[in-house]
Amino acid sequence: MNAEAAPLWPVETKPSNPHDSAHLHVAGLARYADDEPEPADMLHLAFGLSSEARARITGLDLSEVRAFPGVVAVFTVADIPGENNVGPIAHDDRVLADGEVISHGQPVFLVAATTRLAARKAARLGKVTYEPLPPMVTVDQARAENSRIEADQRMAQGDAAAALATAPHRLAGTLRIGAQDHFYLEGQIGLARLGEDGQIHIVSSSQHPSEVQHLVAHLLNKPSADVTVEVRRMGGAFGGKESQAALFAAAAALVTHHTGRPAKFRCDRDDDMIVTGKRHDFEVAYEAGHDDEGRLLAVKLRFSARCGATMDLSPGINDRTMFHADNCYFLPDVEILSERLKTNTVSATAFRGFGGPQGMLAIERVCDHVAARLGLDPLAVRARNLYGRGRDVTPYGMPVEDNIAPQLIARLRETSDYDARRSAIAAFNATNPVLKKGVALTPVKFGISFTTTHLNQAGALVHVYADGSIQVNHGGTEMGQGLYIKVAQIVADAFGVPVGQVRITATRTDKVPNTSATAASSGADLNGMAAHNAAMAIRDRMATFLAGAYGCAPDEVRFARGEVVVGGETIAFGDAARRAHLGRISLSSTGFYATPDIAYDRPSHKGRPFYYFAYGAAVSEVVVDTLTGEHKVLAVDILHDVGRSLNPAIDRGQIEGGFVQGQGWLTTEVVEWDDRGRLLNHSPATYKIPTASDRPKRLRIDLWDGENLKPTIHRSKAVGEPPLMLANSVFCAISAAIAATAPDKADLPPLDAPATPEAVLRAIAGHRSQ
Repeated sequence: MNAEAAPLWPVETKPSNPHDSAHLHVAGLARYADDEPEPADMLHLAFGLSSEARARITGLDLSEVRAFPGVVAVFTVADIPGENNVGPIAHDDRVLADGEVISHGQPVFLVAATTRLAARKAARLGKVTYEPLPPMVTVDQARAENSRIEADQRMAQGDAAAALATAPHRLAGTLRIGAQDHFYLEGQIGLARLGEDGQIHIVSSSQHPSEVQHLVAHLLNKPSADVTVEVRRMGGAFGGKESQAALFAAAAALVTHHTGRPAKFRCDRDDDMIVTGKRHDFEVAYEAGHDDEGRLLAVKLRFSARCGATMDLSPGINDRTMFHADNCYFLPDVEILSERLKTNTVSATAFRGFGGPQGMLAIERVCDHVAARLGLDPLAVRARNLYGRGRDVTPYGMPVEDNIAPQLIARLRETSDYDARRSAIAAFNATNPVLKKGVALTPVKFGISFTTTHLNQAGALVHVYADGSIQVNHGGTEMGQGLYIKVAQIVADAFGVPVGQVRITATRTDKVPNTSATAASSGADLNGMAAHNAAMAIRDRMATFLAGAYGCAPDEVRFARGEVVVGGETIAFGDAARRAHLGRISLSSTGFYATPDIAYDRPSHKGRPFYYFAYGAAVSEVVVDTLTGEHKVLAVDILHDVGRSLNPAIDRGQIEGGFVQGQGWLTTEVVEWDDRGRLLNHSPATYKIPTASDRPKRLRIDLWDGENLKPTIHRSKAVGEPPLMLANSVFCAISAAIAATAPDKADLPPLDAPATPEAVLRAIAGHRSQ
């Protein structure tokens, strides 16, 4: 590899270097925000939370709170010197309630005490009097009051109404899709310290440190340059720390600003679940027209989302639901309607997949419904509706250029022995009255890029020290997904040195400014390319300098195996760095990358919002106990497209983790509010995430052996979000098992997500009575 023209892709698959923090995790030495040393004068914080979902505040007595032993200060909205907001778009997310509350558990006041326990106990003593108003908890209640976070949106291609009217067959159905709590192992936390001249330093468990910086600056009425936010690692996030982390960082900064003392807010798990947002839950209604072979001729979809009390990120999330309502299928005449309903529940927010999973599940449900009506294998219906030549434009007008779905599905069908297993399951079901099995193969086509175009940019900072060691910093955050090691590998490749020679440093807003969130599966795409560009700038300078010293052309200088070959001589990379330093060559560079070829017109919902698509498919086999409604996932085969993998072991881990998290969303994780807007599932006692026993006994994961058509970093593809939607196969397999309880019924079982035992029993009863 020469300095002048370094290819963006390697000649062979990258090695699976271990996660950069793996050895620290095993030894218990990985430092998270709560592991930072606590000064003796540190204050600990807790919120006083609203007991009403919708009400005017008519009185606030905090005298008992202030008198509680250990309490140092109590703050209300009157103590905020700047903007009372931690919302990412509409500036409608209050740090502390201002005259009214709009969801149960909304922060009303803030307590600072010498211990965390004292703060929490004191916060329970606040006396708030309310004038309650009728809360809007459900989608129907919000629709009745015309309560929306924005106007309804419509995406269309062709004439769905006319095509429906002339279709040989028509069907209609509904589907409820539940919410999901992020349940990160490390809860929300923010730690603030006062610097010189009123500057604030914040350690935050946040996916979006730049947004935290800007929001805290506005809160304190300071310039952004006076606020520094640092993130070394998070103990999980999944989207729940993209916008939601700002509240806790802001609270800590407010206390430090007023008291001059360091302050930490480590949220209790119950409070965390009550105060922070979830995945959007949806009510979906659909109509479809199809022919005798199961080809979709017309589809109308209406997505009604419970967005919660504020806007948060709901516009983009619901847009992505619309973008993914086609999944891998060409819909010639389609209308997709989206209602974004405002309710008095905690505001829904980003979650892995960002609305895409809900859109995909809906169209998979349509395919299953068509297959049930025609008595066909659902896979046959899916195959007949895939994008293909002459059928390659999405409902939003983007051509599907790299369509590997047909080949990928065909290979998985063969390697998983799908057809033989389906026949064996039919024989099993014919002789077993209580246990019923089901199998399903479902694909994934997920668009990669932020659909808000300006977010598709990243910066990096690379230093080469005179001894040859390298330090890299970038705007991406590490939440366990392996971003840091991937970027370190990219920088090591550029210099031809072992990855252990590259030191990864914490993400800080005073090193790389104005960064986008680590989200939309774009972390490696954006930050990896920015770091590559920074490293190549330094390498080009070194090559030019060394070529001049040795009397050769710069493109004859080679960097490989920790050495530099120049003018027929081989020198260690460290020696080359020392010589460049003595020659007064800059060994530091910033790098920048902006995703090309993307543009989207939101008012018309037309354009190219994605740089490329990532594909995958999964076969899931399940068994259902028809007496209890319980199920077990027996076996899963996955074939997933990560392009030319940057790190196969890391990517396999992301695929497995995403699949199991999606399985939890669709089978066990229940989020429910009562009619007063109170969250009923707010602890591990009442909220069931998947455990090791829920993992299929046989889980096979293969990587597709292709590279990205687009010139991404090393021709890789994103892997963070797409695997979650592979779990749609579990839901479809459960539905198939339920259908086997009354095989004479040519209709789809009325199953909603999540497919809990109660939901399964209802679906069995409903299917038998159809």
